[in-house]
Amino acid sequence: MKRVHALLVALCCFAILGSTAAFGGTTLRVASMGEPASLDPHKVSGTWENYIVGDMFLGLTTEDPKSKAVPGVAESWTVSEDGKTYTFKLRKSMWSDGTPLTANDFVFSMQRILLPETAAEYASLLYIIEGAEAINTGKAEASTLAVKAIDDYTLEIKLTGPAPYFLELLTHYTAYPVPKHVIEAKGKEWTKPANMVVNGPYKLVEWLPNTHVKLTKNDKWWGAADLKIDDITFYTQEDRAAVQKRFRAGEIDVAMDFASDQIEWLKKNLPDETRIAPYMGCYYYPINSAKEPFTDVRIRKALSMAVNREAIVDKVLKTGELAAYSFVPPGVAYYDNPAEVEWKDTPYGERVKMAKALLKEAGYDEKNPLELTLRYNTSENHKRIAVAVASMWKQIGVKTELFNSEVKVHYADLKQGDFQVARAGWIADYNDAQNFLYLLETRTGANNYGRYSNPEYDSLMKQAEVTADLVKRGELMRKAEAMAMADQPVIPIYHYVSKNLVSKKVVGFEDNPKDIHRWRYVSLK
Repeated sequence: MKRVHALLVALCCFAILGSTAAFGGTTLRVASMGEPASLDPHKVSGTWENYIVGDMFLGLTTEDPKSKAVPGVAESWTVSEDGKTYTFKLRKSMWSDGTPLTANDFVFSMQRILLPETAAEYASLLYIIEGAEAINTGKAEASTLAVKAIDDYTLEIKLTGPAPYFLELLTHYTAYPVPKHVIEAKGKEWTKPANMVVNGPYKLVEWLPNTHVKLTKNDKWWGAADLKIDDITFYTQEDRAAVQKRFRAGEIDVAMDFASDQIEWLKKNLPDETRIAPYMGCYYYPINSAKEPFTDVRIRKALSMAVNREAIVDKVLKTGELAAYSFVPPGVAYYDNPAEVEWKDTPYGERVKMAKALLKEAGYDEKNPLELTLRYNTSENHKRIAVAVASMWKQIGVKTELFNSEVKVHYADLKQGDFQVARAGWIADYNDAQNFLYLLETRTGANNYGRYSNPEYDSLMKQAEVTADLVKRGELMRKAEAMAMADQPVIPIYHYVSKNLVSKKVVGFEDNPKDIHRWRYVSLK
């Protein structure tokens, strides 16, 4: 019995310590709330993927704990007087296999993501670089990109126009370097744990689809000696209620979201662990304006007018979100007073009447109701909002069928244009209105989910791209946003707050407007 008792004690100790000794060191456990479509930086597009790859790779710049741009692989840089040429001095660093990382790796990587055959859905984010759009649309060779290695540790990048957000853009995964020597040797297999080579603080150990991704410290990273966390496990399940139970049981240290209907319980029982903060993003419903009958602006406008945003944020969510009548959220740099829909201040009852009238004009009434499918990805919050919106649309005679799928499938369908109306969210990659408004440009492609296309809108955004005067640039983008809000290719519903559960033993987790958290800054008590 003594031996049995000793064994039980040992097993209990192992269970308690398992979370911090799974790899023989300190382990952080994060619920990332989604299965990655890939871990190739040129193939990802979601926040749940960014939580993982953002500590596997580092760009020329990176984020500090407050998500502001700071030196990354680049130690320093200079900018030309016209704001269009950046020259970066790189630190001497290496890939996780010991191969030196040079300026040529950035040249290769930026060319690779823009090649049409790479099919990178986020490539248009780099169109500010001279030659990028022509390469991505198959009109020019990759070698024409204005990204040049002056020597092994000096990189020059030329832009089409001054971009006040460029250094912040370079923190984004579209600008991460990828290992040419490994990709050429392994092809599509390069992201497998046995093959993957990275330049960031953590490298891939294991990826078990729909279960977890495990990373461990990269001892070849220049700051490895200062890392407080040895290993990270990302749990990819999307069931917020199940994740909350695991958090309460001490099995998860950080949960990157929670179900809003739990807010009262959380505030009462886990007040210190419940973190809610302003978040630079927009929760919206894109409408597939390339498909009938949604090519008709009257239908799109009617659907938007019938959504009672205040009821959603005050009665469904109750966590401080702001009702959205513009696509760009408030507080974005160099962009005061985003352009809102003209009917924002019309009482909701009047809006319902106006929406009914618009549908009738478009040929839909009680005898011939508009029928549509509203798609959303797995989440208690998304489901509750979809149910509420379907009820609001019922008031104007619209019959709504709800369709749910996991996040990876959901966004794949959106990018293929396989939907009528769907749930989407956009979080700022950098603090600039252009990062939201470019989503509605014709040239944006897959991330312009509803395939909105307006030549005048595109022209205004092009003019803004080459305008150095920040005030004039803001005015051009505001005109473009006003045009989009009149055309209503998207239905803005609310502007986000971040909602995270963070254990009291986690040190260094900083709330910030982009809700980007690099685990290299975190430690455990």
